[in-house]
Amino acid sequence: MARRNYFVLDSFALIGYLENERFAQEIENVLIQAKRGQVKLFLHFIHLGEIYYITLRERGQELADLVYLRIKSLPIELVERISEKLLLTSAALKASYPISYADSFAASLAIINDASLLTGDREFQVLEKKGVIKVKWLVS
Repeated sequence: MARRNYFVLDSFALIGYLENERFAQEIENVLIQAKRGQVKLFLHFIHLGEIYYITLRERGQELADLVYLRIKSLPIELVERISEKLLLTSAALKASYPISYADSFAASLAIINDASLLTGDREFQVLEKKGVIKVKWLVS
């Protein structure tokens, strides 16, 4: 169902990593593996924007800019485009399940890349239960 070494990150995972949540070490380990080429990580720009606006709102411009640059320097493939396939898959997920539109992009990115979603956001439980995506749960 999902490649063992492909993961999509969402804003929950990266915000928790940056804020040193309980699962931060798990994210750190995955980032080290990505740097070594052992795993492949994906993040859509929609989630980078989500992290940016949350940081900007809660902590200000200086930290938001720093967080943005730090994430861009991580060994993560940043997906900037919204292809037609990604758009339609995301729209179909949003229409069918009670998830946010941003989260529908994380799930779609996982589907399209045959990857697991690395998150602690319980909103994805319904997609996992229905067998739509595979989730590697972070414990917060």
